[in-house]
Amino acid sequence: MLGYPSKLDAEQLDLDLKGLKCPITILQTKKVLREMNVGELVKVQATDPATVRDFKLLCKTGGHKLLSSSDLDGVFTFVIKKGE
Repeated sequence: MLGYPSKLDAEQLDLDLKGLKCPITILQTKKVLREMNVGELVKVQATDPATVRDFKLLCKTGGHKLLSSSDLDGVFTFVIKKGE
């Protein structure tokens, strides 16, 4: 469901933010991260090109780890590990 996380397994959420623009993508991701436990993973998919820069900054300033970042046909996928 768009904009809502779904549980993939015990340690990873899937967050579909395709079609949304910043700052909504960052705000939705921050909300989900606040509700997660340290060490859990969230996979975010977005189509706004600004998310490439924004997610790097989010992880750097928020103490999270950006495990992977990819672009496939305009869909940007990020895997973030929740920090402390």
